[in-house]
Amino acid sequence: MPDGAYIRASRLVIDPKRPDVPAPVPFSAPTLWRKVKAGSFPAPVKLSDRVTAWKVGDVRAWLKQCTGKEGGK
Repeated sequence: MPDGAYIRASRLVIDPKRPDVPAPVPFSAPTLWRKVKAGSFPAPVKLSDRVTAWKVGDVRAWLKQCTGKEGGK
């Protein structure tokens, strides 16, 4: 996905109903929202009344910062 694309929480975090499907971040949806509230994860963008998503580039930058190395494309 290009850095300017958006990714929703359902594709961003681990889904307990499908634990075999890899996710970009290694935590659950409630943890994601706790991290957003604490300011330790990028804030999402409200795309409409019912759609909230994160910019892929923001998530990649966060992952790079956490791992200290360049991520794959």
